[in-house]
Amino acid sequence: MSFPQALGEAARLIQARLDLALARQADEPVIHAMRYAVAGGKRLRGFLVLESAALFGLPPDRAIAAAAAVECLHAYSLVHDDMPCMDDDDLRRGQPTVHVKWDEATAVLAGDALQTLAFELLCDPALGTGDTRIALVQGLALASGAEGMVLGQALDIAAESAANPLTLDQITRLQAGKTGALIRWSAEAGAVLAGADPAPLRAYATALGLAFQIADDILDETGDEAQTGKRLHKDAKAGKATFVSLLGLDGARRKARDLVAEAEGHLAPYGDRAKTLIEAARFVIARDS
Repeated sequence: MSFPQALGEAARLIQARLDLALARQADEPVIHAMRYAVAGGKRLRGFLVLESAALFGLPPDRAIAAAAAVECLHAYSLVHDDMPCMDDDDLRRGQPTVHVKWDEATAVLAGDALQTLAFELLCDPALGTGDTRIALVQGLALASGAEGMVLGQALDIAAESAANPLTLDQITRLQAGKTGALIRWSAEAGAVLAGADPAPLRAYATALGLAFQIADDILDETGDEAQTGKRLHKDAKAGKATFVSLLGLDGARRKARDLVAEAEGHLAPYGDRAKTLIEAARFVIARDS
């Protein structure tokens, strides 16, 4: 199966699991908003869960609940991040953002409910023993909270009113939380499910997450809104430092390529089994959305 086919198949499986989880919910606006928020997207994080599990011979049905969980968590973060009190965006995945299509209160509640659904999904017995599920829950809580994604978001908000633009080291720390933490959890999940050492996958995902964010910064500078499905040039208009503003376009592209090569190197212990994960790293810096 080619990488695009593998990514598409992962997206199909994840959407089916999300549909199943939301099917029993009441016919209320907040539930419609939840379904809207989890529809579409690349599903890269969920794909990393499924593909890292496959490294250890685990079939999709053993990992699909974890893949759906991280996509719920990611969707919640986008719903809240788009709101006027944060990034104030009106477009996401080519569609009106949740608070625009409904209202701010519904967006807050839909995001809250998606976050809690993520942890409900991690209780699925198909994921393994109680210890395994607790490890996944703890890992996702750390990755998404004040030591991970939320910390990165807080640092990002603080940067908007800072007297001086952030340094390269400060941006790297910020993005390691805001973007990188969920990517790391996703790539490590397969090892956790298999009871294996997650260190090589953690190192792979650390480099991958930073390359992903640099690619985002490049797209914000050079992309097309019709392809990216979101508003562009917001950081530049706000005077915020980015990898592109500090390294230049060519420097940012070189840094992203170097990080992809680093990520690939960390997969050496897995040999040919890691071919699709290597292609995922290359996709991250070649994408147009």
